[in-house]
Amino acid sequence: MHVRVLPDVVAIDREFTYTVPESWIDDPRFGVGAMVRVVFHGRRVGGWITDVGVEPPEGVELAPLAKLSSRGPDRGLIELSQWAAWRWAGRRVHFLRTASPPRVVTALPRPPRTRLVPTDDYADLFEDDGRTLRQGPADDPLPIALAAASRGQALILVPDHHRADDLARRLGREGAWVARHPDDWAAAAAGATVVGTVSAAWAPVPDLAAVVVIDEHDEAYRSEAAPTWSGRDVAIERARRAGVPCVLLSSVPSLEALRSRSVMRPSRDAERASWPLVEVVDRRSENPGRAGLYSPKLVQALRDGSRAACVLNRRGRALLLACHLCGELAVCTECGSSMRQTDDKQLVCRAAGHVRPIVCPECGSTKMRNLRAGIKRVREEVEALVRTPVAEATSSGYVGPPTARVVVGTEAVLHLGRPFDVVAFLEFDQELLAPRFRAREQAMALIARAARITGPRDVGGRILLQTRLPDDPVVQAALRADPALLARSERDRRQELGLPPYGAIAVVSGPEAGEFIERFGTPLGIQIAPDSGGQFFLRAPAYDTLCNALASVERPSGRLRIDVDPIRAI
Repeated sequence: MHVRVLPDVVAIDREFTYTVPESWIDDPRFGVGAMVRVVFHGRRVGGWITDVGVEPPEGVELAPLAKLSSRGPDRGLIELSQWAAWRWAGRRVHFLRTASPPRVVTALPRPPRTRLVPTDDYADLFEDDGRTLRQGPADDPLPIALAAASRGQALILVPDHHRADDLARRLGREGAWVARHPDDWAAAAAGATVVGTVSAAWAPVPDLAAVVVIDEHDEAYRSEAAPTWSGRDVAIERARRAGVPCVLLSSVPSLEALRSRSVMRPSRDAERASWPLVEVVDRRSENPGRAGLYSPKLVQALRDGSRAACVLNRRGRALLLACHLCGELAVCTECGSSMRQTDDKQLVCRAAGHVRPIVCPECGSTKMRNLRAGIKRVREEVEALVRTPVAEATSSGYVGPPTARVVVGTEAVLHLGRPFDVVAFLEFDQELLAPRFRAREQAMALIARAARITGPRDVGGRILLQTRLPDDPVVQAALRADPALLARSERDRRQELGLPPYGAIAVVSGPEAGEFIERFGTPLGIQIAPDSGGQFFLRAPAYDTLCNALASVERPSGRLRIDVDPIRAI
């Protein structure tokens, strides 16, 4: 018998033919998707069997498979990896690694007798290809997850590990057989309902009956590393191929979700009650050069004894300084770029890293005014305001008392898994005006996450937005607890500009980007725009056009990154 094997080598996206030892034929691990080891260019590497019983090439002496390692992704996932490699301009190896078990799997467990009672609850959500459900942020997704699991083997995606663990435990207590991906890979392959984060989109689900994606708008479903694939989109494609419904849940549905399937929503009263109270601090009347981050409303919220989280997506201490006497900005005397203050009381150039003492070159003053404070400085100032220890949370970690009443940080503070009474966005305009086409959608997602940790208004949940743009669609949508206000505005803008989901974009970067674009040429319907940093921006009317063109070009050797539909690059 002969098989084709895809080696686990990113640079080589080709399959090779090997012979199969006779003793393997009856092994239950053997088959399409099995993980094997093969001799490849004089060394043993891992790989996946992609086809069995193939015709061997003529005139070639074939090597035998060296080792049968483990069960692996089934034929459906092998084929899905081909689609994903086309959709996100990547290699199949990246996706098959995600689809493979974290440990060797030689046998599957026996399914237990389920105690979950089949139900017709939420049957309208699972009609045809499924629905997009606009839930309130305080609404519990458990009933819908139970309805999916009662239909058979379900695939349920949750954006973060804490909530995935909690949902898996609660489903288990209701009588469902649950596999927490990736640790329970073998149980998933045996027929258990799968609960997991983004990687669970590639879990083995042989008898798929329904798919549920909770908080489908969350960026945790997107890979930051190339290929920049989306777990939500992979789950939707799996459901389509299996002919089963896919239900997308979100308190602030993305345009992709609104466009892909019919939308269901609660009554206005029920939805409004699920949101916390949103207060807008209009800072337009304040002097931009003198106004700080601490409005009277914010100071009152910090001092009234509530558990408070302050969000400011600026790391460091002082990111923009001006002389206290003459007002001259602190800029680098060598290259002219702005300078920031370090912890050791030095000024560092943001562009080239030049260092100099804190001295104004115009008047010689050593006293500087902080025009753009970072998290470190904000923590010190808030501690002075509340006269109690304040913690700091960033992507680098958590610093301060574990039970601190007040926590300041980047948006990482919203991922601590702790409840707060008040969440204050100290400078929300930074999110609204970010140089990305998804900036407003991302800003609304931050508010939705904050709404979940504060709870609804009837338990005292509050969100404080400090802004000079109180009429922005995001602010108005949050104030009125009506995400449709933002969706309509964003839909019209993106349709006008041909941006996703009404168009397709990609960014090509890296040392070999120029060579790739030269080979890419000028395909019909695709616009190419270079920038000063060596990147190339590609736009097309549809993903079929863009992905087909990218797949037709042979990549040059060397470092190259292709981001299809990037979430933060544009």
